Amino acid sequence: MSRFKDEQCRICRRQGQKLFLKGARCYSDKCSISRRNYAPGEHATKKAKLSEYGIQLREKQKTKAFYGVRENQFRKYFEMATREKGITGEELLKILESRLDNVVYRLGYGSSRPQARQLVNHGLFEVNGQKVDIASYLVKPGDSIKVRENKKDAAIIKENVETNAARNVPAWLEKDAKNLSGKVIRRPAREDVDLQVEEHFIVELYSK
Repeated sequence: MSRFKDEQCRICRRQGQKLFLKGARCYSDKCSISRRNYAPGEHATKKAKLSEYGIQLREKQKTKAFYGVRENQFRKYFEMATREKGITGEELLKILESRLDNVVYRLGYGSSRPQARQLVNHGLFEVNGQKVDIASYLVKPGDSIKVRENKKDAAIIKENVETNAARNVPAWLEKDAKNLSGKVIRRPAREDVDLQVEEHFIVELYSK
């Protein structure tokens, strides 16, 4: 399975903002952004002015890291977005938000997107009553996501439910904590995306 190899806190420091890649640690005083809010490396404190290409690339890399998507798949999502009727950059973010691993994280059943991706890959969830172990599965309005019956007693699920009980669930999702399930009410909107990104730079980068 393809995955990021770099140390996750370094990714956040490089991007200059929290990408919430390490779950509870990101909300604590141990977060690297809180302690060392500058890029890693020997010359990190020397801020070089980015070129137009550098700015575009930075926005793309930030978005890829946030959702845990590799280049080939990210380009595939971009091509999907260009075929939609809306604004390409916004459609791209809506597609990324619709990934099953992101939905599991948003519902609070995963402490981070990387962990949620692992839980999905290990077959802990079902969609509309069918086991789905593909993290990139794209949910649709009306879909029901649920922890599989024989996995409800898993320690990691119980811990996440308790720890993330206060996490806000976006308006496009509906959570049923009692039954460890959730439902997709509608497609995510641009305002539902909490990543600070200027997606038009990504469109400009791929349009060259």
